Amino acid sequence: MKICFPVEQDKGLESPIYGHFGSAPGFVTFDTDTKQAGFINNRDAVHEHGACNPAAALSGAGVDAVVVGGIGQGAMTRLMSDGVSVYQARDGKVNADVENFINNRLTKLGGKEQLCGGGSHSCNH
Repeated sequence: MKICFPVEQDKGLESPIYGHFGSAPGFVTFDTDTKQAGFINNRDAVHEHGACNPAAALSGAGVDAVVVGGIGQGAMTRLMSDGVSVYQARDGKVNADVENFINNRLTKLGGKEQLCGGGSHSCNH
């Protein structure tokens, strides 16, 4: 399974999780089968509120789940409609939340949650 984490800078598994999924400059990925990490540049990091499509950056990357600090309803709905599960980050660093994910300690999101905020990002959703 490939999981994805929004980040400000690519520091691999040591990266802090960025506070808002849609405007994250990039995404660290981790494959739970191969134990390999990767990085995807978010080509849609600068956008009008509600107009982001970061799921396009993940298109073709084989991502099964994302772990977020904050996410807007639109992005969460797009991900879920593409079959990508969305989870709430718990510890704020990729390496810790990889372990949390593997050990089923993260909350799966769905429905009407709108979580924006966290980290250094501030938004008014």
